[in-house]
Amino acid sequence: MIRLVFLLRRKPSLTREAFQTYWKTDHAPLVKSLSSELGLMRYVQTHTIDDAVSARRARGEMETTYDGVAELWWSDESKLEKTLKSAAGQRAGKLLLEDEREFIDLENSPIWFAYEYPQINPTPENVIAEEGSSIKKVFFPLRHKTYLDEVDARKYWLTHHGPIVRAHGHEAGIVCYRQVHRANSEIDASLQKARGTKANSYLGHAEAWIDQNGISSPKLAEQANQRFIDDEMNFIDMNRSTLFFGTEYSVVDNR
Repeated sequence: MIRLVFLLRRKPSLTREAFQTYWKTDHAPLVKSLSSELGLMRYVQTHTIDDAVSARRARGEMETTYDGVAELWWSDESKLEKTLKSAAGQRAGKLLLEDEREFIDLENSPIWFAYEYPQINPTPENVIAEEGSSIKKVFFPLRHKTYLDEVDARKYWLTHHGPIVRAHGHEAGIVCYRQVHRANSEIDASLQKARGTKANSYLGHAEAWIDQNGISSPKLAEQANQRFIDDEMNFIDMNRSTLFFGTEYSVVDNR
């Protein structure tokens, strides 16, 4: 399975509320109507609801948050490549890009393909941070420290940080945690060129779903979160990373 990650900044002329309204009520139905042509398995919008001030402050100076994240899934990379080369797929992509120009600051909205590595996974895999739910989505796009090469940073993230979160996630109320690593796909460049993207991609992002009703001890939750932060400092460049909370809207789900 391969995932497209598209971090969105709104056009300067729009408020966040106006941006998210258009995205949900106008753009989402367009994507849904073209899902067959695109061969989509899933399409989810994550709308930023909270800039996570305390969580960001605990990590020092971080980048400005985004207004939301669009994520699209395909069952495998070969199916994705076949879709993008088809006449129907190219037509659908053109229509989507035309509409993206209406509300997205494309230059400053990084886009790339990624692979996901589940760390804490519910059964069934249907957790979602819906509006009004006690579950909150944490979205953490990250870049590694410059003295680490990409291979070492990925290895540390997977083999050292992942086990720490798995060991203490329940204390922090985490019901699902995934690492989503940039795939370094050759297709990235064509998407970025079409959009005039100037913003650099991230190494990937961490995502967690936290059930606020599942935290039995605020003290233990605080200690767990501090363990996470202490270890993040070993490989994440916080000045070039960001973090925010969001509400999810599932638009297409053909799983």
